Amino acid sequence: MSEITKKEMFDAGLKIRKEVLGGEYVDRGFAIKDEFTEDIQDYLTVHSWGASWARRDAKGELTLPKKTRSFLNLAMLCALNRPHELELHLRGAINNGVTKQEMKEIFLHVAVYCGAPALVDALRLARKVWGEHEAAAKT
Repeated sequence: MSEITKKEMFDAGLKIRKEVLGGEYVDRGFAIKDEFTEDIQDYLTVHSWGASWARRDAKGELTLPKKTRSFLNLAMLCALNRPHELELHLRGAINNGVTKQEMKEIFLHVAVYCGAPALVDALRLARKVWGEHEAAAKT
């Protein structure tokens, strides 16, 4: 198997990052990058998105479906109490087909292992994001 170049990982990562988070959001992040944040944008795109989200098997298929990765992210970000990233990935999860019911089940499962405060905070953010999503769908 041939080695994947950093450029190929960046390109694959950028593509899937835009699919999940939305091109407008990702483009905004790159538009405001500066000397301080340029390496961070590059790192996130190559490693988080290219090496993980865009990871493919020998047949060229994603090793985990985007919806499954969204499940994992919602659970981990809820457990880690990372509300900014959780809110972002709630939107991405909706883009990846995660339903309200599935989100509720994810957060209830997290509550068993991480406590009710994690559940309550996650549900609060999920209600906000779903409200925005549903309002935008009506327009």
